[in-house]
Amino acid sequence: MNAGLSECDKMLAGAPYDPGCPQLVAMRRRAQGLMRAYNQTIDGDAARADILPALLGTWNGAVIRAPFHVDYGAHIHFGPGCFVNFNCVILDVCAVHIGARTQIGPTVQILAADHPREAGARAEGVEWGKPVTIGADVWIGGGAIVLPGVHVGDGAIIAAGAVVTRDVPAGATVAGNPSRVLDKKQG
Repeated sequence: MNAGLSECDKMLAGAPYDPGCPQLVAMRRRAQGLMRAYNQTIDGDAARADILPALLGTWNGAVIRAPFHVDYGAHIHFGPGCFVNFNCVILDVCAVHIGARTQIGPTVQILAADHPREAGARAEGVEWGKPVTIGADVWIGGGAIVLPGVHVGDGAIIAAGAVVTRDVPAGATVAGNPSRVLDKKQG
C-alpha cells in the first residue's frame, strides 16, 4: 500500500512510519538548531525575521514568543496576524494549519503526532499522525491541548486547560477534559 514511499512521505500522509530514518532525523536536527537559535532571541530581535521563515512552512509574520518548540517546523502554516504566547509546542508530523488572526495562549500544545495504543507496537517504534486545522479568529487559552486530527472552526474559543479530542464547530466555546461544547454562537 505504501510501497515506494519515503518515511517522510508516509509520515505526511498519516501512515505508519519510522521516525528513526536518517531523513527524518536530519529534518528534526535542522529544526532543533533553528529552535535553539530562535529561543535565544528576545522580542524585537531582528534575527527572528530570518529564523522563522527558515523554520516554518508558512510564517506570514506571526508573532511567536520564545520559547517555541516543534518537531519539524516545515509542516506548520500560519495565516496572517497570528499570535503565539510563551512555551507553545507544535508536533508537526503532519500538516498543522493555523488560520488568520488566531491567538494561542501560553503553554498550548498542538499535537499532530500519534502512537500505537498497544505496548508491543509502541516498542517497535512506529508512529503516525493526523493533520490539525485551526480556523481563523480562534482563541486557544493557556495550557490547552489539541490532539491529532482535530479541526477547529473559525471563531471558536478553546478554554484554558481544555483537552480537545474531537472537532470544534465554528463559533463554539469548548472547555474541560475531554472538552465539550459549552455554547455555540448563532451566526
